[in-house]
Amino acid sequence: MKFKTKKGILLGGIQTVQNIITTRAALPILSNILLDVQKDTLKLTATDLDVGITCSIIVESQETGVITVPAKRFSDIIKELPDDDVVITTKKNNLVIIETKSCQFKILGIGGEEFPKLPEFKDKEVIKLEQGGLKQLLALTSFAVSFDEARYVLNGILFKINKNTLTLVATDGKRLAVAEHKIQQGIDKDVRIIVPIKTIQELNRNLQENGQLSMILGNNQVLFELGEVVVISRLIEGEFPDYQQVIPPPSENKIIVSREGLLLGVRRAALLATPDYQAVKLEVFKDKLVISKSTPDVGESFEEVPVEYKGKEIAIGFNPVYLADVLKNLADEKIGIELTDSDKAGVIRAPGYIYIVLPMRLN
Repeated sequence: MKFKTKKGILLGGIQTVQNIITTRAALPILSNILLDVQKDTLKLTATDLDVGITCSIIVESQETGVITVPAKRFSDIIKELPDDDVVITTKKNNLVIIETKSCQFKILGIGGEEFPKLPEFKDKEVIKLEQGGLKQLLALTSFAVSFDEARYVLNGILFKINKNTLTLVATDGKRLAVAEHKIQQGIDKDVRIIVPIKTIQELNRNLQENGQLSMILGNNQVLFELGEVVVISRLIEGEFPDYQQVIPPPSENKIIVSREGLLLGVRRAALLATPDYQAVKLEVFKDKLVISKSTPDVGESFEEVPVEYKGKEIAIGFNPVYLADVLKNLADEKIGIELTDSDKAGVIRAPGYIYIVLPMRLN
């Protein structure tokens, strides 16, 4: 194998695939990146056996071939090379030579035949999605995913496709985020899959604001093709909870408030939060919202935010992180928060979006 490319192009390809590689890989080969040169294309591949990612870049190839190289060492070397053309050659015994005009490295790789083969998705139905639309849905839901391994089915996002509507759902048991988006290409069958959070993170890194992607379903696997980048993932098996039964009907007790004003107020109050005293207090009056925080042996804060509100006065506590997560991802200047009582969930609704968050007991 022998090819030449620019340092920046090669480094970009490495950085695209190396995020899923763990430092404690079960097999030594999983700490490596597969380099596969065919014609004038270099395909870089990494996998942890649950998620696989490939990135294709244009190179000048003189000899085709396949080799795997230690991901971190290879990345570190390429990163420190001068900004110049890079020539990579493989010799016998899996020796890899990395050269520029002024320097040379030699490292040992592992034969490409030992690298796990990623599944193929031949003759499967292709679902076309807008990258920007999916990116927005992920931003509005991914923060609500659970990391509790005991509730494995919640360690990902539910993707639901019904005709021409894509719905994403995430919950950790204390909050629920549901976002939906119309898709141009509808399908006849209902799709319901749970995509792991690690795959979601890789999608988030690679999705663009414009352009399309293809989503292809396999047997307990899914493939996302984003141009030169392809992400393949196992799906989470199990039944996602019936989230629709916990969505309350719209309430007339709605507070209209500046999203930015509320976000900044909650963040300031959270500066006094501790693990034992997390809750931020919201007190709603006719024309104002009071955000306060009192933590023993730490201090207290108090802030007023103007609102439009005609309901009863309510005092309620929320985890400030749970509020900030949704507020920083919504785009509206003003939002409506539905509150019915101090021990009932708060609800934020926007077109195509619902966020429900349970209250916290005020200490």
